[in-house]
Amino acid sequence: MAFGISRAEMTAWKEAVARGEIAFLTHYWVDPRFPGMKTVTKVGCSDLDKLAEWCLSNGLNPKYIHRRDLFPHFDLLGPKQREILLRENQLAQLERFHLI
Repeated sequence: MAFGISRAEMTAWKEAVARGEIAFLTHYWVDPRFPGMKTVTKVGCSDLDKLAEWCLSNGLNPKYIHRRDLFPHFDLLGPKQREILLRENQLAQLERFHLI
């Protein structure tokens, strides 16, 4: 379950994904399969080739892309989440969700 984001933030992310941009959306999250993880960053892009290339360039396996019809995305968790958000200069998300 996602929480800690506004409808406007979700809408902006969806619009960027639909335009074929690489878009980042971090939110609080609870999933019993991942104990200790409190946030997730969804890296989305409707252009699956572009998203797969982004994954490969960041050392991630594109096999784990969630191939949703309208909003394909890759879930970033844990240390890799922080590392990539830093590299992508997503400082506002890092600060807001206490990842730095």
